[in-house]
Amino acid sequence: MKKKTKYSGENFIEKLGPGIVTGASDDDPSGITTYTQAGSQFGLGLLWIAFLTFPLMASIQEMSGRIGLVTKKGLAEVIKENYSKWLIFIVGIISVPAIILNLGADLAGMGAVANLIFPALSTSYFTFMAGISIAALIVFLPYKRIEQVMKWLCVVLLVYLVVPFLVKQDLGKIFVAAVVPHIEFSKEFIAIFVAVLGTTISPYLFFWEDNMEVEHYLEKAAEGKVKNTKEVSEKTIKEMRVDNNFGMFISNFITFFIILTAGTVLYPNGINNIATVQDAASALKPLAGDMAYILFATGVIGTGLLAVPVLACVCGYIFAEIFGWKEGINTKFKESKAFYTVIVLSIITGLGINFLGINPVDALVWSAIVYGATSPLLIGVILLITNSKKIMGKWTNKWLSNVLGGACFLLMLFASFALVYTTFF
Repeated sequence: MKKKTKYSGENFIEKLGPGIVTGASDDDPSGITTYTQAGSQFGLGLLWIAFLTFPLMASIQEMSGRIGLVTKKGLAEVIKENYSKWLIFIVGIISVPAIILNLGADLAGMGAVANLIFPALSTSYFTFMAGISIAALIVFLPYKRIEQVMKWLCVVLLVYLVVPFLVKQDLGKIFVAAVVPHIEFSKEFIAIFVAVLGTTISPYLFFWEDNMEVEHYLEKAAEGKVKNTKEVSEKTIKEMRVDNNFGMFISNFITFFIILTAGTVLYPNGINNIATVQDAASALKPLAGDMAYILFATGVIGTGLLAVPVLACVCGYIFAEIFGWKEGINTKFKESKAFYTVIVLSIITGLGINFLGINPVDALVWSAIVYGATSPLLIGVILLITNSKKIMGKWTNKWLSNVLGGACFLLMLFASFALVYTTFF
């Protein structure tokens, strides 16, 4: 008689792959600021956007993961080998500064809310200690341990499911706002709509998903869990898709609840200008109570601890693949010195942005502009790669992937032009 398998929370987390980490890292402190601003400015008017971004985000991230599994190479390396070297060089030069600005803003957000919870700790002290600690963990912890830590940090996102229900809600009104799109033809609405798109469908996530699928696959191969390491199996692709879709669903689900929190707590009380996560957390305290305030701030710190390593590692992967260095967080520092050096320097540079007095909000605006400019380009290249039989073999796109990917490309192209217009005109 077979023993019944017991499924614990630990077993469930163990079964999840890179998709859940990718999705959760998208709801970083900078993303939380953007979603909170959307809710505080337009109430429930943008609640429906999570239903728009989920299928588009899931399709592009699935393509990125599939590229990694089929080629066993990072996205930057695949682009460099199959297209002009200048293309990935330009993308890297443009993307890396935006990623570092994003990283610096996330560290600043973590420091700000930590200071609210623990006033004895200065913002700069916590920001500095968080940055240095994350850098040390990436360098000294083995890949498997880093992955497990990241997966458990995803649980922190669940706090945002609680916060909006600490005040009385009109469920009928929420349902209508969620399923009926609200659109305003104003500069302010377009700006926040584009900002939400830019922070949800971000280029750094394409690189991360691809490389993490490779790392995860190689780790399983080293443990003997993969029989044929040259050709990916249908089972592996299916597992990746389930994990990816679950991760992107969680990401957009949390986006929905952050907008809901701001739209039902801050907006009705006339708090319509949230510039930082510190503003968001502080504004919640007198309106929704200490519990909402502490939960929201804790979520910011947890997501920051998740997102900063992702952002820093993406910088490492981009540089390593452009210059042909050995890479991988499943390697030791002495094996991939240049790769790890870029990661550490990315975090130090992000810290430097804060200590040089650069406004974190300005840093987010400029990173969003650069993300908006590079997203359509990278999405277009990903579509080319995933439709190439030479690169993907039998794992090229089906019609649904192309429809969703094409829609994502056109939407992000619109967002790119709209972002430039609302920023400079």
